[in-house]
Amino acid sequence: MRQPDREGVVKALEKISKIVPPTPLLSARIGDAACWLKAESLQPMGAFKLRGAWHRLTAIPESQRARGVVAFSSGNHAQGVAWAAARLGMPAAIVMPADAPAAKRANTAALGGEVILYDRLTQSREQIAAELAEARGAVLVPSFDDPFVVEGQGSVGLEAAAQVAALGGGAIRRVVTCCGGGGLAAGLALALPDAEIVTVEPEGWDDMARSLAAGEIVGVGPNPPATACDALQTFRVAPLTFGILSARGARGVAVSEAETGAAMRWAFERLRLVLEPGGAVALAAMLSGRVAPEPGTLVMLSGGNVDPGLFARMARLDAADADASQPGPEML
Repeated sequence: MRQPDREGVVKALEKISKIVPPTPLLSARIGDAACWLKAESLQPMGAFKLRGAWHRLTAIPESQRARGVVAFSSGNHAQGVAWAAARLGMPAAIVMPADAPAAKRANTAALGGEVILYDRLTQSREQIAAELAEARGAVLVPSFDDPFVVEGQGSVGLEAAAQVAALGGGAIRRVVTCCGGGGLAAGLALALPDAEIVTVEPEGWDDMARSLAAGEIVGVGPNPPATACDALQTFRVAPLTFGILSARGARGVAVSEAETGAAMRWAFERLRLVLEPGGAVALAAMLSGRVAPEPGTLVMLSGGNVDPGLFARMARLDAADADASQPGPEML
């Protein structure tokens, strides 16, 4: 496997900028610091994952595209791959956990993806997908352990840096981002080599944080706690993403379900954004003080694909107590 690099991130942004507009960059004061918030939840399929999917699928020679692709995902990578495959006229089969949010399963199918369900606690999605890809002669598209995917996700960092620069906002000095397998975080590390990288995971699923602290890959322990952050339930990170982040001196933190829910509510009331739990953890780390707010911080709002009922429960938001009077920050 080749190593992803910044040149690849630049190429990925060139590709992606031709098919979708930049997502909004918001400014908001968190604590005593003015921070930048990147609303990747407003991508056409609701998450940053289309970046890596598009960069990967467009790298497949046209002569091989008829055989299609196979991916595995709890939902956002699934939708990104299905979205990209549909635009390229390619078949796409997606291995998804049976307990994936209904909205993500439905959206993946609506985008043309063939959904194949599995039990995330007793079956290996990697094995199922690999066997299916081999049988069909299709290209396997991992959700994070792939250089094209890492480079594609990193394009959001270059995009955000250009937006900040256009506003005279100076350099991005720190990036706070969600982390499942680390594809987005690793891509951001390549895109913004001078910025500190802080990964954020749900409590009990913070294997990247513990791996970075230990200096070696540490998997999620037995019987991990239940979490609403379905997009971040990765049992073990990849040497590819861990290696990039470890070399950059990245660090990680974990947030609670309550802190994640509070961030979802804050984003709804202050930003007019619907975030899924996994897409809100970076904001949760900032609002809770687990990461101290500092100027020059870019916070990734990575996804908004969430079932309405789960959103209401997590955000503890209903028509009676929702405060819709607070003005949102300017969308830049």
